[in-house]
Amino acid sequence: MRTRLPGLAAALLLAALAVAGPAAQAAAPAAVPAVDGPTCVAHDGSVEYDSVSGLWICVGGRYDGESIN
Repeated sequence: MRTRLPGLAAALLLAALAVAGPAAQAAAPAAVPAVDGPTCVAHDGSVEYDSVSGLWICVGGRYDGESIN
């Protein structure tokens, strides 16, 4: 009996984590950049590094201000 109770508790905990994991990922906001470098340049923009944010961004054109993939 003493070995079954911790095993049952562990199984229930793992089952709860298995259900909560994908739900937490789905609820997280997507941090996917909107555009890649060639697309930015093709739409009259230029790819520049923003040293304040540490990100590459598209400057000018259709995707002005979007982060680069």
